[in-house]
Amino acid sequence: MTNSSIVNLLGNEARSLLDHECKTISKDKLYLPGPDFIDRVVSQSDRNPKVLRNLAQIFNHGRLSGTGYLSILPVDQGIEHSAGASFAINPDYFDPENIVKLAIEGGCNAVASTLGVLGAVARRYAHKIPFIVKLNHNELLSYPNSYDQIYFGQVEQAWEMGATAIGATIYFGSEESHRQIQETSKAFQRAHELGMATVLWCYLRNSAFKQQDKDYSTSADLTGQANHLGVTIEADIIKQKQPTNNGGFKALANYGKTSELVYQKLTTDHPIDLTRYQVVNCYMGRSGLINSGGEAGKNDMADAIKTAIINKRAGGTGLISGRKAFQRPMKEGIQLLQLIQDVYLDDSITVA
Repeated sequence: MTNSSIVNLLGNEARSLLDHECKTISKDKLYLPGPDFIDRVVSQSDRNPKVLRNLAQIFNHGRLSGTGYLSILPVDQGIEHSAGASFAINPDYFDPENIVKLAIEGGCNAVASTLGVLGAVARRYAHKIPFIVKLNHNELLSYPNSYDQIYFGQVEQAWEMGATAIGATIYFGSEESHRQIQETSKAFQRAHELGMATVLWCYLRNSAFKQQDKDYSTSADLTGQANHLGVTIEADIIKQKQPTNNGGFKALANYGKTSELVYQKLTTDHPIDLTRYQVVNCYMGRSGLINSGGEAGKNDMADAIKTAIINKRAGGTGLISGRKAFQRPMKEGIQLLQLIQDVYLDDSITVA
């Protein structure tokens, strides 16, 4: 029996999400999360033993330890959205220590943040919770604002502070994406050589993706292809926004290539089926898909639960939720993180 608080938060969508049966791509074809995921799946790859050990540290930490699922706290918004816009609502998080404390008290598998944030408290906390050092960022201080991912640190700096993984963003579809792919591919290669895992923020960015009433930067077909490019440069974990629509390739004239089978057989309009297509493009789940939690709002608890259920039932690996947690008092942030984790701990919520 599913936790009653989870059902109540889902409201009228409960049955649609909890009872859905995916008839597009069978779960039997996926490499699903589980306690043996590293031995069963990752150990088949070219990752060296040090990478396997560091991935194991991430998967075997926090409340989800040993389940094969991940709950990660990401706080890089001080650069991406400015420190004022991110932390003014809760000034305690100008202090990097409180970011790490929230991840620990919230029972997360890992904390992902900037070189500066994690470096400021590394000697105190790097051995207490896995660090994921996010190395590139979009800064919004230049005028006029531009949208690009620039490296603020080096792979070796993350390794020196004892990080288990590095993270990076690529804005697929942007004018700068070719350079970002090349830079991040080299960074991921170096991280693997040093024994660290790799996490890719696999986002789409181009004004052409916004068509009238739809934003195709969150379409299943385009985000799915972004995921496929991400695993091509050997991202161990893919961070992606959950799809809100489909048909981005078809909506843009003379853009890319696709197949009608994607829309006729491999996807439907159901959010679990759309997210299943994202998992499929992560080499059928060989690289774990973690969906982002999105912006903070009035219905954060319900939205977080819904996102987690869709991810889990689609065959995903977890959630990476930041603003919904740190833009509120720490006690409430802890509650939200643990509510998300409860979805993955609930054996009655199964893969569709």
